[in-house]
Amino acid sequence: MQTIRVAATARAALARAALTIAPLTIAPLTIAAALAAAPAPAATTTATMSVQATLVDTCVISATPLNFPTYLAGSGAVKGTATISLVCTKNAQYGVGLNTGSTAGTSYTQRLLANGGHTLQYNLYTSNTYATVWGDGSGATAIVSGNAAGFGTAISLTVYGEVPDSAANQAALPGAYSDTILVVLTY
Repeated sequence: MQTIRVAATARAALARAALTIAPLTIAPLTIAAALAAAPAPAATTTATMSVQATLVDTCVISATPLNFPTYLAGSGAVKGTATISLVCTKNAQYGVGLNTGSTAGTSYTQRLLANGGHTLQYNLYTSNTYATVWGDGSGATAIVSGNAAGFGTAISLTVYGEVPDSAANQAALPGAYSDTILVVLTY
């Protein structure tokens, strides 16, 4: 008899469990059905949103060094080039000028490289004709100007340099000479 009571008790427990589980299984379906039966919204409304941005003219510039070949007095002028690279926003009008340099006593008519208190003459030009000194636009100097195509298009400008085989340079002391040029970009 004891065995029958256990089986009956187990059967009753299983029946209670089934009743407890059944509403949980059915309940989500009941909620989903109730939501599906809910009416759709009757009206909508809209609004506009203003979006703005401002792009200003901007440019980025860099320059490579100009390293002249070795100058041998009495053997003729030596020439070299450097490159000024820039990118600017589309249609930015730019002008690139060069100052006289950092060596004391220099001018646009004759730039000077220095080695201590000694100097060596040189100059920088806008083209390989060596006719127009690249400067700030004053006197007989010129700046190089143009209209940018946009940041995706780099602009390369060549600086042409020359150390003339002048009497002053032929009398200069041997050694390494240098100068520093300030590249000025106006846009």
